[in-house]
Parts: sequence; C-alpha cells; structure tokens
Amino acid sequence: MTVRAWAELLRISALFTVPGDALAGAASVGRRPNSSTALAVGASLCLYEAGMALNDWADRDEDAVDRPHRPIPSGRISPRAALTAAGALTGAGLALAARAGRPALAVATGLAATVWAYDLRLKHTPAGPAAMAAARGLDLLLGATATGAAPAPRTARAALTAAALLSTHTYAVTAVSRHETQGGSTTAPLAALAAVAGIGSAVAHEGRAPARLLPTALTGAYLRTAARPLAHAALNPSPPLTQRAVGSGIRAMIPLQAALAARAGAAGSALAVMGLVPLARALSRKVSPT
Repeated sequence: MTVRAWAELLRISALFTVPGDALAGAASVGRRPNSSTALAVGASLCLYEAGMALNDWADRDEDAVDRPHRPIPSGRISPRAALTAAGALTGAGLALAARAGRPALAVATGLAATVWAYDLRLKHTPAGPAAMAAARGLDLLLGATATGAAPAPRTARAALTAAALLSTHTYAVTAVSRHETQGGSTTAPLAALAAVAGIGSAVAHEGRAPARLLPTALTGAYLRTAARPLAHAALNPSPPLTQRAVGSGIRAMIPLQAALAARAGAAGSALAVMGLVPLARALSRKVSPT
C-alpha cells in the first residue's frame, strides 16, 4: 500500500470541494465561522472520505472489469483495508460532529446514513442521484447547524434554499457520472447544463447581500467551470468528455459554495473558499476526482 494508492482511493483532489459546504452553511444563517464550524468541516471531510473508500469497496467487482487500474482491483489496497478505513472515518466524523453539539450530531448521523445507503444500495438505482444530492445538502446544513444556536425561521429558510441549490447541482453532476464509463448519453449533460444555468440565475439574483458584484463574479466562475465541459459532453458524449464534464462539475462546487456564501453577505468566507480552487485544480492533474 502506497500514499499514491490511498490518494487515488480517497480522491484527494475532490476533497477541496468539502470545506465550502460548512462555510456556506454558516453564512446562510448569518453567522461567522467559529470553532464549531471547524468541527463541522472536520466531520464533513471524514464522512466524505469514508464515502470514497466505501464506494470503491462496494464497486470492487465492477471496477475489476471497467477500471482495473483503481487501487482495489489492481491489488494496491486490499478490500478489507478500504472497508476498515470507511468505518474508521465514519466514526471519526460522527465524533467530531458530536463535539459541535447534539443538533450537529443528528445532522451528521443522517449524512453518514445517506452516504452508506448510497454506496451499498442506492448508487445503481434510480434513487442514486437523489441520495448523493441529499448528502451534499445535509453537509451544508451540518455547517449551519453546528455554527450556532437554532436560526430564526427566515434564516432557516435561507439555509434550506442554499442546501437545495447545492443539492440540485450535485444531482445533475451525479446523473452525468452514471455514463462516464460507457458514454453515449446526450440527455444527461443537456439536463445538467440547464440545471447549472438555473442555479446560476438563482444565485446571482437572489439573497440578502447588499452588494451584487462579488456574488455575480463568483456565479460567473461557477458557470465557466461547469457549463463548457457539459456542453462538450452533450455534443460528443464520449467517455473522456463525459468524465471531463463530471470532474469539472465536481470542481464547480467550490465557486458555487463561494457564491452562496457571498450571496448571504459573507465575503470573507467566500474568498476563503475560492482560495481552494488552485489547490483542487493542481491536484486534479495528478489524481482524478472521479
């Protein structure tokens, strides 16, 4: 077992799409990030990586045929080690969430259950994209819940709206990813492209931030990252272009999270999230996020 193999198993280039969930969640309820937000970020990272390890454990037979280069079918990581890592990371994530309070633990428990249900049962069913979307939405709500006391109804609605927008993007990208091995689907990237456009419009024109410049600029970054690869995949639904669209869709979560934070008036959090973009881009050249 090597560091490279574990980096591939855990998709470390996609890991930078996770902290923005909690920061956008905190912003959505009008609170500054605090130590509990940091705990939520830690819990999110652990649960995300648990899902990555469990995903490859569950797909080990399929990957032996379609992706024999992956760590488990190639023999670089044993199935037992991957499953043990998934369990340990899940426990660590729930422990960190518990330190942020009972409400945060409740959300994290729902998130963990969704991750395990997706990987073990729902991934290859029609409910798969919805389960993945629910996991991202819950991750944002984990940050909102952990950061402070129960929000007022208005800010609670704002958090749910932000979670819904992030979930919609996740659903669209997951639907495209179901074709990344064989390609051939024009409908999925076209539908995802329409969803991305709708999300961009909602983020750019709604919210309570008094200045629209930063949210608009970040929304533009989101659209540039996600839209063009999806258009290419729709025009030529080959496996390489479909995989590129999925990878770009995953990285597009970062400017989307930043735009959601900026929309809520948290410019500092938005800029901090955007600081993760070059790291994600650099690592994606070394380790695929899909």
